Amino acid sequence: MSKIKGLITPDQAKELDTNYSQRYNLVSRDITKRDDNRSNWFSIEELEAYITHAKAQAKNKFKVELSGIRIYNGAYKTENDKGGYSTVFLIPTSENSLGKDGNGDDHPDIQGADGLNFSDPGDPPGANYPQ
Repeated sequence: MSKIKGLITPDQAKELDTNYSQRYNLVSRDITKRDDNRSNWFSIEELEAYITHAKAQAKNKFKVELSGIRIYNGAYKTENDKGGYSTVFLIPTSENSLGKDGNGDDHPDIQGADGLNFSDPGDPPGANYPQ
């Protein structure tokens, strides 16, 4: 089996989580005024189904090949049932210039393609790595 690019150890994950804590504390203290969400969870089935959907949509609707998935940080509106928590959403990318906005990205977002959101938050939302 070939080595996967970007694999990190549990210690490296802990370091990234610790480094994030200062930002998290600012958001929780100054913006949300309560513990914000620190993690998001998608089931394997959801991720596999989304990748299958994104591949098909890229090929059939946009006539491009899926090159990857970009993960964006986001936040829900404060007045909905997610109460302003931070979240992530996934957007498919391609290797062609479809939707390219001149930023030099080799893998631009496929503009108009379906994204994926509505993951489950951490439990509790403020729980950090590892849960």
